[in-house]
Amino acid sequence: MTRAVTFGELLLRLSPPGEERLFESSELVTCFGGAEANVAVALSHFGVRCDYVTRAPDNPVGDAGVAALAREGVGTEWIVRGGDRLGIYFVEPGADLRAMRVVYDRAGSAFARIEPRAFDWRRVLAGADWFHSSGITAALGDGPAATLAAAIACAHAQGTPVSFDLNYREALWRGRDPRPLVEPLVREAHMLIGNAAAVRAMLAIDADDGSLATRERAQELAERLAGRFGVERVALTRREILGPRQHGWSAVLYDAPTGVFAQSRRHCVEVVDRVGGGDSFAAALIARLVGGDPPAEALEFAVAASALKLTVAGDFSRASVREVEALLRP
Repeated sequence: MTRAVTFGELLLRLSPPGEERLFESSELVTCFGGAEANVAVALSHFGVRCDYVTRAPDNPVGDAGVAALAREGVGTEWIVRGGDRLGIYFVEPGADLRAMRVVYDRAGSAFARIEPRAFDWRRVLAGADWFHSSGITAALGDGPAATLAAAIACAHAQGTPVSFDLNYREALWRGRDPRPLVEPLVREAHMLIGNAAAVRAMLAIDADDGSLATRERAQELAERLAGRFGVERVALTRREILGPRQHGWSAVLYDAPTGVFAQSRRHCVEVVDRVGGGDSFAAALIARLVGGDPPAEALEFAVAASALKLTVAGDFSRASVREVEALLRP
């Protein structure tokens, strides 16, 4: 059975019910999430065995988070326990003119205080067919950044394909320049995932909302990224805000060794929850590429899977292969 490994911070998410505003509601709805955890859950539902690697506190909150992952079929044996608290983030859903708001409370979390010696990456990655992480981890402090660098270096050395999702979060970088930390990680990855805004902010490459508007411009950007950083594949997503709840969702994929460039169809989605769409895209793309799909077919599946996730509340995507394939039928 195909096996993937993801590494990142597990978070507790707190949101008001419906479209209420944060702290004006007497209730908060809880669930667990975090970019790489979301990828691990989606992969498990696509039939890929996935081990999730993180550090969580050895307390009831940490127990609940680990148990939530296990219920989704995610492997938890490499999760180390320690530290005092699980990171938290608050999500206020947007409505009409009011944009979605995210507030982080993760400073000093168990994961933020991780040390590289916490993991023997050669053991963790033994027999792995894929390793995935993101720029969020690099933003969380010296310990997480060094641990991620060690993981990617180990995967690269033993020939395990690595995907790196830029996942730019302005609030986490707090005015710091991401490039010195992120660029070396990208150069060791096999597949780079991102959007135009993340490419501009994290890699200092000229890109904007129009960079993916046409096939020609999208291909030029993807080829430039592949050439600059030496990655084999570049996947770029495009989210178009068409209305308060309606988004256009599409992506492109460039395969440098073959020169194949693919552009997906565009899905128009009535969004229920925009969190986790990119993570579902990454998971679906990994699942299909590991399974041997041609790049164009893998891309269509990934875009459909992520569009489907946008219609579901919470961080986790539990869509099955059958559900996604049904969305792709004419």
